[in-house]
Amino acid sequence: MPDIINDALVAIKNAESVGKGEVVVRPTSKLLAGVLDIMKKNKYLGEVEFVEDKKGGQVKIKLPHKLNDCGPIKPRFAVKKTEFEKWEQRYLPSRDFGILVVSTPMGLMTHEEAKKKETGGRLVAYIY
Repeated sequence: MPDIINDALVAIKNAESVGKGEVVVRPTSKLLAGVLDIMKKNKYLGEVEFVEDKKGGQVKIKLPHKLNDCGPIKPRFAVKKTEFEKWEQRYLPSRDFGILVVSTPMGLMTHEEAKKKETGGRLVAYIY
């Protein structure tokens, strides 16, 4: 079964590394839309446009060239609200640099937002 999050993040990272200004990713999902929205809010991506084509949809993404690395976290580890430090050390290069995307009962958010709301969840991706 294909991993849509992995395919999209690898396509974005590859397009960024060769200097492209735009990338088209297909197929899409609600989880991917949430991850891309978080990346856009944190200014890792430019404009994100969803196009429904009855074949799973596609996303057109503008790249502002501010991304160093990104990737999915497999398996999706469960994280308690007190364990974020351990996972930051494992997936991010330094303190306060980059974000972990976490799926919580309150929705998809960054690890910083999850700390403030004092909730745990499952790790989805890392971005820096």
